[in-house]
Amino acid sequence: MSHLTGSARARYVRAMFTRIAGRYDLMNRLMTFGQDGAWRRRVIGLAELPPGGALLDLGAGTGDLALEVRRRHPDARVVAGDFTLAMLQVGQQRPGGPAIRWAGTDALNLPFPDRTFDAVVSGYLMRNVADLPRAWAEQFRVLKPGGRVVCLDTTPPPANWLRPFILIHLRLVIPTLGRLVAGDDAAYRYLPDSTEGFLAAEALVDRMRAAGFEGVRFERLMLGTMAIHSGQRPA
Repeated sequence: MSHLTGSARARYVRAMFTRIAGRYDLMNRLMTFGQDGAWRRRVIGLAELPPGGALLDLGAGTGDLALEVRRRHPDARVVAGDFTLAMLQVGQQRPGGPAIRWAGTDALNLPFPDRTFDAVVSGYLMRNVADLPRAWAEQFRVLKPGGRVVCLDTTPPPANWLRPFILIHLRLVIPTLGRLVAGDDAAYRYLPDSTEGFLAAEALVDRMRAAGFEGVRFERLMLGTMAIHSGQRPA
């Protein structure tokens, strides 16, 4: 799939997530050894959502981030947007789902006015988009001045003595889990492919700054295979 670009890549990603929507949450717990919940809570903390604020969970999938925001900020106005409707349909049925606004949303053409949200957060979105600069530009556009952007995603494993073991996990263990748990090892071969082909954490900082964000920083997680990036639209 690494050779796909543009609309072909978008179609592949949508079809893949449609197939695995029912087992997506369980696979996330297994692949991250249960740590993804703590990472999402960290994302929400970095979003610094004000009382009664509006937040967009972009590439929301089944709504893990959006639902956690509502638990921590019951007065927040939360939109969960994703271009895979099957994922949103799973999320709508989860406890707390009716309190979220669910929206079919293309990250490259957000259907929201300028300066709508106090925060935009995403989990495992940015490595999947077909046009990274445009995706950042759209998030910048819909943020209010002073609004925060926070992104959780995989990042290529660092070149150290752990790298061979990390690659075994990515290339062998995860596809095997995908076959046994989700019945789709092809979808979970996509994970190492997209992870190894994605930008290094430092390069993603440069892309965010180029889009206009300031105060951009990141922190690595899980032996350097995950990173949380955050920044702010200038006030």
